[in-house]
Amino acid sequence: MTEKFDVVIVGAGAAGLMCAAEAGKRGRSVLLLEHGKKPGRKILIAGGGRCNFTNYDVTANNFLCQNPHFVKSALSQYTQWDFISLVSNHAIEFEERDHGQLFCAGEHNSKDIVKMLLAECDMPTVTQRYQQNVTEVTQTQQGFILRANQGDIECQSLVIATGGLSMPKLGATPFGYKVAEQFGLNVVPTSAALVPFTLHKEDKEAFAELSGVAVPSELTALDGTVFKEAMLFTHRGLSGPSVLQISSFWKPGQPVSANLVPDVDIESLLEQSRDKHPNQSLKNTLAKVLPKRLIEVLIERNELTDKPLRQLNHKEPQEIAHYLQHWRVTPNGTEGYRTAEVTSGGVDTEHISSKTMQCKDIAGLYFIGEVVDVTGWLGGYNFQWCWSSGFVAGQWV
Repeated sequence: MTEKFDVVIVGAGAAGLMCAAEAGKRGRSVLLLEHGKKPGRKILIAGGGRCNFTNYDVTANNFLCQNPHFVKSALSQYTQWDFISLVSNHAIEFEERDHGQLFCAGEHNSKDIVKMLLAECDMPTVTQRYQQNVTEVTQTQQGFILRANQGDIECQSLVIATGGLSMPKLGATPFGYKVAEQFGLNVVPTSAALVPFTLHKEDKEAFAELSGVAVPSELTALDGTVFKEAMLFTHRGLSGPSVLQISSFWKPGQPVSANLVPDVDIESLLEQSRDKHPNQSLKNTLAKVLPKRLIEVLIERNELTDKPLRQLNHKEPQEIAHYLQHWRVTPNGTEGYRTAEVTSGGVDTEHISSKTMQCKDIAGLYFIGEVVDVTGWLGGYNFQWCWSSGFVAGQWV
């Protein structure tokens, strides 16, 4: 026997839950299908369990997409202030951290965000089913038929909210991309984003002893976007907020350039120190503004030459400053989807209405959240995209 619903949403993550709640409020009969055991698994682990759920400052500039204007409509229809209001209405405490990032605070954590979304879905019009695998999707004159664990399901509107390939341990699959391709939609090639870099063997061995050392840095993407946050040396390579940010822009084979001293005038430091302490070594002088272990490694690699400051010629302070401001290393790759926070690429936005999230040429088929070719910066932007795109689709399905 075929069950009938107005709307079937595949994926009970951030976008799917938001869409289910909104469609349910409109009186639509909604079935939310999830192949995992529980909803919102990425929400639960986000922000170290505190969930960086949005940001005070959200604009289209905080997102990567082949069509940079695509996100504007959804973000304007459901803003960060709307979600903050929802959080406040559910009496969830939150706090602002660096760069406008908002996290759960006090006794509240990621679980409370999931509970809030489930509470919003708690209405007779919304049915939730877990550990459900959809094996086939067929278009009909009335809409779609899905083959799932408990039999066939018929619906007028089908929403794909299955996310990307990031964190396969949480159940990530390419299901959404396969549905898009089945219906003739282009999928922008995917890659791991917001992810640590791994280094070539020689660099990895040289920097291994720096594992756990963080350096305030300024990294610049190829398009000129600058991220000024900590860079962390790990036993595999480089991580930290600035590195995760830049990874979304990075392409294999490209070097990464970092300003290791964004807040220090190294040239003046060296010249003034040379005048006051001519016998002081370059290593000890630079150790005032950088971790000493890092300076030692750069000297061992012959990237810097240690000597008394009095031996520096008139050009060397400028050359050393330039080197530290443009320190370069070429990653051999990233840690991949295993640790990536999100997936870049996805369903091509050329096929999707930015106003409704519906496919332009396939009535009733919607794509929302991470499965779409929209990748936010680190800092709550990817969740905001899920809230906004889920809300928008929920008004139309």
